[in-house]
Amino acid sequence: MKKGVPITRIMTKNLITLSLEDDLATAERLFKKHRIRHIPVTSGAQIRGMLSYTDLMRISFADALHENEIDDSVYDMFTIEQIMANNVISVTSQNTVREVAEQLAKKEFHALPVVDDGILSGIVTTTDLINYFLENC
Repeated sequence: MKKGVPITRIMTKNLITLSLEDDLATAERLFKKHRIRHIPVTSGAQIRGMLSYTDLMRISFADALHENEIDDSVYDMFTIEQIMANNVISVTSQNTVREVAEQLAKKEFHALPVVDDGILSGIVTTTDLINYFLENC
């Protein structure tokens, strides 16, 4: 495996994002439509937080339903800002695949936004890393 591979090689650049004004039903539709598990929440091009599909499941009594079914009746009681992760750790496009893998291995989350000069430029997930390692090992 090559050393010093930039994260830009494996990060998602064509981002699906949410704004603070979006509702949770919109978030659920995006998660399902694009088959993704993490969506950056932005204000313009700046990251404000990160919403995961797990965040939705936590508030929706999902354990009482069939797997991947969400009781969306609770969506009207919460905003994206209330359930998203606010203090998001990010990486830059200068970080390497190894550095990002080390960050994700130490933390309890599975996605990191890639931010350069305050502007969101991508997202990298544990799935991106696993796919990279499978292709290169």
